[in-house]
Amino acid sequence: MSALIVHCNVPDQDVADRIARTLVEEGLAACVSRLPGMVSTYRWQGETRVDAELLLLIKTTRARFAALSARIVALHPYELPEVVAVDVPLGHEPYLAWVAEATASRH
Repeated sequence: MSALIVHCNVPDQDVADRIARTLVEEGLAACVSRLPGMVSTYRWQGETRVDAELLLLIKTTRARFAALSARIVALHPYELPEVVAVDVPLGHEPYLAWVAEATASRH
């Protein structure tokens, strides 16, 4: 099983709630954790920007990444949302099994 943690910045709590709930309810993520109080400094369209954001840490599997990424893009208000996955090479096996079970395709 190949677990991933997907990072996604969002502009506010309402967007965080909508994306987190949708991903979990649709079985694309086992869990979405939110970290408030983040400030991002970045270049966009030729300008340096500084914005308050929340960071979503989305637990999923490699098999669900494409569908999860597409769903985030569809729900996100940003023109170019951050959807960056980090492999989880090791972890507590029962937790990783739960991630796999929670994100198993529901056909």
